[in-house]
Amino acid sequence: EQGLQLLELGGSVEEDYIRIARCFEATRQRCCRLEQDGRRAREQLARVEAERSALEVKLKHARNQVEVEMKKRHRAEAELEKQERKLQLVLELLMQEPWGNEALSREQCSVLSSLAGRRLGAALAPIRRSSAVDESCQSLLSPSDISYDHTEDDL
Repeated sequence: EQGLQLLELGGSVEEDYIRIARCFEATRQRCCRLEQDGRRAREQLARVEAERSALEVKLKHARNQVEVEMKKRHRAEAELEKQERKLQLVLELLMQEPWGNEALSREQCSVLSSLAGRRLGAALAPIRRSSAVDESCQSLLSPSDISYDHTEDDL
């Protein structure tokens, strides 16, 4: 359009050609800049896609690790409950047997009798765990709080 307007303006042909050449040169330079910008954008896109891919791999590994740890935790909790049941049975046996009271000291009998009235796991918790850390509350990361989304595993 500019070239046509320049030709219509009149004047010397040489000046018109010079103006047209300048317009073409400006257009060529703009095309070169746009091509460089496109190349840079493609390179940046490739870097970002590589980073995204790496992060997806890390996410998949983290999800797998969470799943493994949750299975370990469930097995450990099941084992804990099993051991607590065994201990409760031993405690009940000791409290019911007449020879058990004779073989134990008064202090041991009082501890056993106080344990017999409570849930064994709750009564033994302070003994079994470190006194420096208060673990009476549920864990902040209890399995019920973790929402594991399998929808993106197929990506």
